[in-house]
Amino acid sequence: MNGLQAYQRVNTQTSITDADPHKLIQLLYNGAIERINMAKARMQAKDYAGKAQLLNKAIEIIGGLRSFLDFEKGGDLAARLEGLYDYMERTLLEGSAKNDVAKLDEVLELLRSIKEGWDGIREEVVSQQQAVG
Repeated sequence: MNGLQAYQRVNTQTSITDADPHKLIQLLYNGAIERINMAKARMQAKDYAGKAQLLNKAIEIIGGLRSFLDFEKGGDLAARLEGLYDYMERTLLEGSAKNDVAKLDEVLELLRSIKEGWDGIREEVVSQQQAVG
């Protein structure tokens, strides 16, 4: 492992350790988007093993996002997000199997859209946590 990789690993671990629940979800969205973009590059370079590894990681991350859903508090929104996460996982698997960049782009667009909404409520969440804490 080179110095840069070591730094990135420590930096990632520090980010996760310091992250509040909202920030952790942001990191997961960023991680999934990053892996899919990297997988697209691997696909275009015809490195199919690298592509598969990155897409599997992105699917794991989306599974992690799904595990954070709170159906009690989230109600209908949580149910819709679960369906969307399921769709994203299936679309990534299909995109990987067919080496279809358009499928990966579709999931990227969905993830960015959800992330944008999530990022938009950051200030509200932080101020609520400060009021409670």
